[in-house]
Amino acid sequence: MASHKNAQIIRWAVIITSFIIVALILWNTYDFFQKFKNEERAKMEILAGAYQRFSDFDLNADFSLEDKIIGKNNNIPMIITNEKDSITLWANLDSININKASYLIKQLQIMKSQNSPLTVSHRRGNTKQFIYYRDSDLLTKLKYYPVALILILILFASVIYLFFKSNKIADQNKLWTGMARETAHQIGTPLSSLLGWIEILRLENTDESTVLEIEKDVHRLNTIAERFSKIGSIPVLKKHNIVEATETSFNYLKSRSSKQVNFIFNSEESNILIDLNLQLYSWVIENLVKNAIDSMKGKGKISLSIIDDPKILKIQISDSGKGISKSLQQKIFSPGFTTKKRGWGLGLSLAKRIIEDYHNGKISVLKSELGKGTTFEIILKK
Repeated sequence: MASHKNAQIIRWAVIITSFIIVALILWNTYDFFQKFKNEERAKMEILAGAYQRFSDFDLNADFSLEDKIIGKNNNIPMIITNEKDSITLWANLDSININKASYLIKQLQIMKSQNSPLTVSHRRGNTKQFIYYRDSDLLTKLKYYPVALILILILFASVIYLFFKSNKIADQNKLWTGMARETAHQIGTPLSSLLGWIEILRLENTDESTVLEIEKDVHRLNTIAERFSKIGSIPVLKKHNIVEATETSFNYLKSRSSKQVNFIFNSEESNILIDLNLQLYSWVIENLVKNAIDSMKGKGKISLSIIDDPKILKIQISDSGKGISKSLQQKIFSPGFTTKKRGWGLGLSLAKRIIEDYHNGKISVLKSELGKGTTFEIILKK
């Protein structure tokens, strides 16, 4: 218990530390972005100063420095306009689209939205020019870096959440598996005692038909105990006569159901061998038949047909019950979904897992009509 608690503390410490590190990286990136942006502004102000010097033309002046400053600007896109907002000069823009007026106008709008212009005043002619610029490609990439980092953080958090969730589910599954196996173990003791009492009843010449029915129920409890004991382990498949296994489960419920339910069993063959886990397969048949009885409220007709095709085997269970709407036909196999007042909604989801995961088959609603009934179909490969 203490080690589990320590492990949880370490996990949370790692998570919190990771979030702090990511937050610091985001803050440093933002701070660096602002400094870099200010540096680009300073460069453009120097550039504007160089243009200002050129405007104050003096034949005796040395403009080598200003020329060098202007020539060095090879990464910050810029546009120069006059007082009428007409474009007079540009630099560091896409050479392919530069001849398109719409491209220049669009770039100018972007520059106006990103940075305030720098003014160059010409003393001769008393005119002004405005230098517009936008963030360099490097600064643009840097701007989106925090977004990418946040996405990584979200992904990281999602992975942690799924990890903890899967761990929690795994722990719950272990608990349920342990409880199921312990239940099977506990049932075993009274079952052994009941078998002894059955032999005593025979010795006392109790009516054999009564003893046989009690014996069937005891064997039934033993089968249930075996199912519980195998929860959490991989089922072993062996060759069994599926016709006999299906009919046995079908007839067991037939003998213990209302006489107002008409049970019909059809099979073209009497002996079809197929790989099965007998206990789990029988549970699926019983579950589907019980659901059929419930849907008819104990009155109607249930038919089970085994159809032997060359490559597959079909088991179809039909009832004359209330039917299932199309919107619910896909949901009924989801864990926890039920239309009954009682029950946990695990029957059909477990049936689907037994048939599809363990027997490599398929189970589905073949057809259903409200007020007329439903047909479930199980398909197994031969």
